[in-house]
Amino acid sequence: MPQRYENYPKVAIVTGADSGIGKACAVALALAEAGYDIGITWHRDHAGAQRTAAEVGALGRRCEIAELDLTRLPEAAAVVDELADRLDGIGVLVNNAGTGASAPFVDTGWEQWREVLAVDLDGPFLCSQRAAWRMRAAGRGGRIVNITSVHEHAPRVGSAAYCAAKGGLGLLTRVMAQELAADGITVNAVAPGEISTPMTGQEDVDPFTEDRPGVPVGRPGDAREVAAVVVLLASPAAAYVTGASWPVDGGMLLMGPQAGSHLRSDDWRSV
Repeated sequence: MPQRYENYPKVAIVTGADSGIGKACAVALALAEAGYDIGITWHRDHAGAQRTAAEVGALGRRCEIAELDLTRLPEAAAVVDELADRLDGIGVLVNNAGTGASAPFVDTGWEQWREVLAVDLDGPFLCSQRAAWRMRAAGRGGRIVNITSVHEHAPRVGSAAYCAAKGGLGLLTRVMAQELAADGITVNAVAPGEISTPMTGQEDVDPFTEDRPGVPVGRPGDAREVAAVVVLLASPAAAYVTGASWPVDGGMLLMGPQAGSHLRSDDWRSV
């Protein structure tokens, strides 16, 4: 008979918390508000990670931080075990750390290619293995959420490495979901469109003040809108949801791979 897995530890590890207002911070704070103790990793901005930790602490939850450089694999993935040891377990892993590159396919260098694949695909693979081993050993189930992109589903000119990595992570998510389901571990992807974060050059920008004619909702997204979906997928309420990819894109994917962020007028809305 299938078992119920609803008592996994209220501990979430979120990779990539360099920015005080980026997606990782929003996810960490939303999970803390939902009652999770938090482990966060940083790569370039230690001070930003410390600010996030202070905000988590102000919500009454524990927070531990650790450095993570996903170009130093496979050893770097041990950070999952380090944070889990410091927080007395792991119930949720959010693979948020990511990078990108913009260059034509024929001009993409090997080092650039390998860096994007390492951070965006190899890193989540290895970190998820570590988390899954621990979740299986504990026998209490768990949740893994991979932050992919709308470009998990649709190509974009000039983003060969990024699209390859995110597309690969999307299919890896589905294989993991199949293999880990019997252990009460669900695995899902969240696929953001354009989100107002430092990564998109929109630090401190209110997305409701930005016009995006090619996006049905008409604006970029807010990091907290990504975080809300992650919290849902991390919760016991989502126990029957696995192997899915959840676009958080304001309808961008409905417009085709290029149109969403490139249309400059609302003419398409008229018949």
